[in-house]
Amino acid sequence: MKLISRSLLKIKHSKIILAVLLICLVVRLIPYVAPIRAADIAQNQLAMQFSDRNGLPLGTILTRDQEHTSVVPLNQVSPQFIHAILAAEDGSFYHHGALDMKAVIRASKEAIHAKRIVSGASTITMQLARMLDPVPRSFSGKLSEIWLSWRLAAGMNKDEILAAYINRLPMGGNIYGVEAAARTYFSIPASELNLAQASLLAAIPNNPTYFNPYEHWERLKQRQKYVLNRMVEEKYISEAMAAPTSPTNAQRTSTEKVVFQSRQRGIIAAPHFLFWLASNLSETQTEEISPIRTTINRPLQQFVEAQVQQVISSLAPNNVHDAAALVIDNHTGEVLAYVGSPDYFNEAKLGRNDGVQALRQPGSTLKPFVYELALEKGLIRPNTILADVPAHYAIPGAKLYSPTDYTEKFLGPVRVRIALANSLNVPAVRVLEKVGVETFLERLHQLGFEHLNQTPEHYGLGLTLGSGEVSLWELARAYLTIARLGDATPLVSTFSNPPLPIDAMNRVSTNSPLPNHTIWQLITNILSDNHARATAFGVDSVLHLPFATAVKTGTSSNFRDTWTVGFTTDYTVATWVGNFNGEPMRQVSGVTGAAPLWNRIMLHLHEHQEPAGFPPPEGLVQLPICAISGLRPTPDCTSVVQEYFYPEDKSNYEAENQFNLPPEYDEWLAKQQQSNFTSNNLRILSPHQGDLFLVYPGEEAKEKLEFKLAGNKSASVEWRLNGEKLDTNSANSLFWNLRPGKWTLEARSGEMSDKVSFQVELANIKPTRRGFSISNSPGRMKIDN
Repeated sequence: MKLISRSLLKIKHSKIILAVLLICLVVRLIPYVAPIRAADIAQNQLAMQFSDRNGLPLGTILTRDQEHTSVVPLNQVSPQFIHAILAAEDGSFYHHGALDMKAVIRASKEAIHAKRIVSGASTITMQLARMLDPVPRSFSGKLSEIWLSWRLAAGMNKDEILAAYINRLPMGGNIYGVEAAARTYFSIPASELNLAQASLLAAIPNNPTYFNPYEHWERLKQRQKYVLNRMVEEKYISEAMAAPTSPTNAQRTSTEKVVFQSRQRGIIAAPHFLFWLASNLSETQTEEISPIRTTINRPLQQFVEAQVQQVISSLAPNNVHDAAALVIDNHTGEVLAYVGSPDYFNEAKLGRNDGVQALRQPGSTLKPFVYELALEKGLIRPNTILADVPAHYAIPGAKLYSPTDYTEKFLGPVRVRIALANSLNVPAVRVLEKVGVETFLERLHQLGFEHLNQTPEHYGLGLTLGSGEVSLWELARAYLTIARLGDATPLVSTFSNPPLPIDAMNRVSTNSPLPNHTIWQLITNILSDNHARATAFGVDSVLHLPFATAVKTGTSSNFRDTWTVGFTTDYTVATWVGNFNGEPMRQVSGVTGAAPLWNRIMLHLHEHQEPAGFPPPEGLVQLPICAISGLRPTPDCTSVVQEYFYPEDKSNYEAENQFNLPPEYDEWLAKQQQSNFTSNNLRILSPHQGDLFLVYPGEEAKEKLEFKLAGNKSASVEWRLNGEKLDTNSANSLFWNLRPGKWTLEARSGEMSDKVSFQVELANIKPTRRGFSISNSPGRMKIDN
């Protein structure tokens, strides 16, 4: 009994296993036998079409699989095209099933008689099956195609099959579907195709390469005649319409002149903008609003594109190859023009690189924001005098750095206005030291510089001179904030309701408002003061326009990048000129590189309407001052100018009449003397008394310290270090390799001499940051770890 029970149990288990296997088999076969519905083959990967703000087409961006596909319902396709494609490919489509048995019999008879295939018997349904699942042209492949056709016919009605078919038609290159073809070749929707256009497009799918409209026009015209003849046979059109004898029918004939628009990959303008926009928009978000209406002004865009190419052509001898530009409407934040490179389609010249979004060192373009923040926090006043004198910095892991200004000279005592307008480096670093790198970095984040994502220690005080990396997009957005007097706003790129997510991607931080209007007005006033920047740029540079314009230039280290960003009351324009491959330019700066491009765009924008002037800073008073001292003019003052003051500073202005320079001006003052050596003024300028230098083990040979005397002396100078005479041919300067120890340096010239003591120590920890810091006292240098 036990044996029988076990046998029955085994049989029962076997049946269960068999049943499970059968179920699995059925489940596996369902996808191959079930009817196919329209939803099952819906096209989700669609190309995105874009227009400018006025509805002018900008172009179409391909789907992720690089197929240019635009799906439209059947009722949005010209009846002329539907009739043409039916006549050309399957005249009896609405009268047979998945297969046209009459056509099969006819084709078989013709093949037997001619001993070759004379005509095909593929229906539109079978062609759709081949599009969905390409199979080898073999007997088994044909069976698979027929089986898929039956499944399509079982799950979809004729209109659904035809719609799926015409939206997948190969129309040449990577263009698929009648809508994509109509927009690419004729810049019209498929609903507006006339008979001549429709018959030409219906001729292409038979062999898209053979009938390429750009390369084989005569072949295509011959195929069009076949299509028109088939339309006559199917009674879609009359014979007169196909072969006219009077001019009245000329627009509906095979002889009508039809122009195929030759465009690069279906893009008319703003390729970088379209690809950037497309990469940030998913297709499911845009299916219902195609074509996407952007904020671009196409005529302006094409003007800026042309200017970019012309400026780069003129700068080619200076080893300049790339440029980018961005134009913003100040009132709305809308992007009006966006040029990422001189030629997007020139891959050999890195044309696909997007100079608007690329991260590059911004040079001096961040300086206005550190001055604004210092003014806001009361660390400097509008009438503050800053020291533009030699300063010494230690950069971790690099040589001793003593920055010079744009003019490679030092101006000594300068007003805030002069320091910012002339883009002086040393005063900007001193102001940042007052503000603090961390505080400044927080403000830059508020302004939307999201790519400045390293620690404050990473950037150091070099942040104000461009030690970080930002994009032209971020710079334009930040300068738009200045133009809007601290009202931070996002840049808008599309018109839609509700807004597309892209418009929310590039917002500035609004966690705290950016005060106050008066300070932003003062910054604007300085940046628009042509006379204030005359020392560095002259009074008649390309920065000087015939209307009120605030502008700032920037040049990165080694002249790899030049920038010009500026605004009127109506527009903000940001330009970049440089090389994508990082090569330095030759004899090119912000004012000679990016500024000419900026100048052309600004003049064009205001060609017909001059912008309003900038309002003066509210609540400030203008008082006459001596240009050098910044104090109330005295009889011996040679240059008197007007400067803004806070009302509460007016009493100090009236009381102060003495100007004494602190010790940090000593070196600068010494260089101003006509004769730098008298009986009492032989003086060592570098190093300073008590300086301490740190050097990393193994790098002693790389680090050099300059021994320097005030002025230029022709008489011989004897240098001694710890009493040992140094062998040198230099009169007032020489370089010495740093070596650990305590050192006494002495300089002698005739009866004159000077002496200083300093130390060199080995550092224990090598820092990872690339910024630098200024010393707490004149001449004192330190390494930050």
